Amino acid sequence: MNSIKDKKYYLMDSDSVVEIFDSNVSGLSSDEVKKRQEKFGKNELREKESDPTWKIFLESFKDPMVIILIVAAVIQIITGSVMESLIIFLVLILNAVLGTIQTKKAESSINSLKQMSVPSAKVIRDGEKMTISSKEIVPGDIVLLEAGDYVPSDGRLLEAESLKIVEGMLTGESEPTEKSIHKLDEDCTVGDRVNMVYSTSMVVNGRAKYVCTEIGMDTEIGKIADLLENTDVKQTPLQSNIESFSKKLGVAIVVISLLIFAIQVFRALTHPTGQDIKAVVLNSFMFAVAIAVAAIPEALSSIVTIVLSVGTKTMSKKNSIIRKLPAVETLGSTSVICTDKTGTLTMNKMTAVKYFTYDGSSLISRDVEDKPVLEDISFDKLNSEMMLNYASALCNDSTVSEEGLEIGDPTEVALTVFSDKMGYITNRVRDTFARTQEIPFDSDRKLMSTAHKINGKNIMFTKGAPDIVLSRSVKVLMGENVVDMSSEILEAIKNQNEEYSKNALRVLAFGYKEFNDEILDVDFEDNFVFIGLIAMIDPPRKEVIYAVSKAKSAGIKPIMITGDHKTTAVAIGKEIGIFEDGDLSYTGQELDDLTDEELDKNLEKISVYARVSPQNKIRIVGAWQKKNKVTAMTGDGVNDAPALKNADIGIAMGSGTEVAKDASAMVLVDDNFASIVDAVEVGRTVYSNIKKSITYLFSGNLGAIISILFAVFADWSNPYTALQLIFINMVNDSLPAIALGMEGAEKGVMNRPPRDKNEGLLGGGTLQAILSRGVFVGIAAILAQFLGMKSSPEMGVAMAFTTLLLSRTFQTFACRSDYNTSFGIGFFTNKYVLMAVVVCLTLLGVVLLPPVRPIFMIPAEFSTTNLLTSFGLALASVACMEAVKIIRKNK
Repeated sequence: MNSIKDKKYYLMDSDSVVEIFDSNVSGLSSDEVKKRQEKFGKNELREKESDPTWKIFLESFKDPMVIILIVAAVIQIITGSVMESLIIFLVLILNAVLGTIQTKKAESSINSLKQMSVPSAKVIRDGEKMTISSKEIVPGDIVLLEAGDYVPSDGRLLEAESLKIVEGMLTGESEPTEKSIHKLDEDCTVGDRVNMVYSTSMVVNGRAKYVCTEIGMDTEIGKIADLLENTDVKQTPLQSNIESFSKKLGVAIVVISLLIFAIQVFRALTHPTGQDIKAVVLNSFMFAVAIAVAAIPEALSSIVTIVLSVGTKTMSKKNSIIRKLPAVETLGSTSVICTDKTGTLTMNKMTAVKYFTYDGSSLISRDVEDKPVLEDISFDKLNSEMMLNYASALCNDSTVSEEGLEIGDPTEVALTVFSDKMGYITNRVRDTFARTQEIPFDSDRKLMSTAHKINGKNIMFTKGAPDIVLSRSVKVLMGENVVDMSSEILEAIKNQNEEYSKNALRVLAFGYKEFNDEILDVDFEDNFVFIGLIAMIDPPRKEVIYAVSKAKSAGIKPIMITGDHKTTAVAIGKEIGIFEDGDLSYTGQELDDLTDEELDKNLEKISVYARVSPQNKIRIVGAWQKKNKVTAMTGDGVNDAPALKNADIGIAMGSGTEVAKDASAMVLVDDNFASIVDAVEVGRTVYSNIKKSITYLFSGNLGAIISILFAVFADWSNPYTALQLIFINMVNDSLPAIALGMEGAEKGVMNRPPRDKNEGLLGGGTLQAILSRGVFVGIAAILAQFLGMKSSPEMGVAMAFTTLLLSRTFQTFACRSDYNTSFGIGFFTNKYVLMAVVVCLTLLGVVLLPPVRPIFMIPAEFSTTNLLTSFGLALASVACMEAVKIIRKNK
């Protein structure tokens, strides 16, 4: 193959292009594909390389607070305090290592999720049609397209039927371009190359076949990408809110730190103690910096990213792939789920459940059930049931293999399965009575007919819409006899058909007639002997009924939007619990006739929409959004894309078009409504866990600030040294907060109403929890310092430090739930919390070792009694936190 870069394939005929690439209509061989993949690489655009680990590590030291701390530590080294400065450097390095690990983990999670949503492509290789990852396409591949597909590479068209493609990514034009296969006579721009297709454009109509000419960075879109800088991944709204809040908090903390610094220097100047004033100023400065560093949770943003990425992985295990990270947050406040019926609420598999034949006295409607295989296939003893089974097997183009592989129209597959279950094995019937002629189905006639040689006679079986078949039937097979069609019989059959329809069953009618040796055409489709009816349904998924109930318990309104008839849609809606007494249903036409005011008035009562258009879907979403309700919308087709984009959460089906997937925030791998409800539960849990981490971090920091401010205004010594505060920041600000992000779904999380999407970062009781828990932690530290000061100021500092670290550590248990106590949710239900607590306690144990004590200003006389006192105060603070929950719950 001698592909020439930038060759003008549009000026060549298609056969010549195929020849250039050493390809043919049967496609490339597997061996040739491997060779070309080695030569050309993968069909993907180069992405900006992620920062190396060393760079991420060094960026941890760019934080202004960290820089100030480093400068202060250097000054301490110059002034002789070498050991404490070295410890500060060690702590900063450990913090940087933890931050680097967190960043790499989050990056790994996001990259793995990107891989899960790589588009697929249909190609011909080794003479067979197959679906592959679009990344695996190579130049010379024969690629197939149909409406809804994204074009996976650049190529020259070989075949095109009514093909229209939107190439706005390249041309800026939103109108689709009509394509043809004819070669062009003169050079032209991309937008005028009607016999070419280009990567990332989308097919909105028709189908086509093309030979791949360029992949990856050599495509037209690749050339554009090469000119552009890769943009950074956008922060989610929650991350932006946290960053904004942290900046404001940072300013407040800096002001407090400067105030404490000024007070301490002022006291030193106005009340000399004999200390060197330079040392006092330096120590006060170090303490103020330490307060700022300890009070601001620098790791919060990366913790949020980790929790979000963990949530997306959990969702992927439950068949929901998150394409846009903000969807994880938004899912937690979902109020309305607008869902398709077919395949999402139902199994997308037509199943015959009832059949009817006329016995002359009453309506005989029977359930379809498994019956023994017939030993003899013959026409010797014909009756209406036998003829109905023969008709369903013979007037049918579908097949079901011995392995269960179903090929053909879903309705015809249902008829094949029906005959098999009734003992008339379809393949045996077809072998016995081979097809001699046929009149294919078309939507205008609503009929299909096939001819067979039976006992020397030509028999034509016909199936189709009941009203059409009945209008052309002049006789009825009643048992083993043929009788004239009377008005009474006709009315009875119509009543049965209506009864089936009311129960959401799709009905086909069957008839037959004898004929001579004529060549069949549509004019022969009359004067039938009516045989019977077969009623089918696309049955609801078993798990959907529970999922609908679960959604309603969570305050979420599920709405069915379908292209089916209203009667069928309402019947299914009732069966699965979406449509209840007092609810309303509208067709698309009826919806169009409503004014916006009328729709707004009835909106919350409408549970089913039938025969809707894409414009109807957009209007429904918009109406709910005007009521400030977070709305999810499912879809799978090209025409669903606008509604998916307009919805707060667009949910594409895994079996849907690439256009729908690209417009969505989430892809439902199994097309199952139950998976949406599961995803909402995970979304609520993720958001709740993020709030738990925020509450934990800010309440612990608030406790430290309260105890420091109390000591300053009470004219006590500083309750902590700078190194102690930095150590607490390292121990308590990462592992416990991450562990809380791993918390499972709380019992009752789906029995609460959706979160208000306008709820602030500290809303929903978060601020109250931060304040109350911060006060309890602060009081425990103040009491510890007070008790310790009875022995010495140094003991007071040691007690305050130990109690603060223990209070923040044990607070992890209290932060696991805002509703239930630690006993209620179980101490051992989150192994990550246990591990984090063990690590924190182990690090405290290291600090209390005799050789290490002097570094952290822990006096040698600090005894087991002192330690147990700190333990008791810390546990008491947590007990108060739990008591608040009990009081709130009782109220």
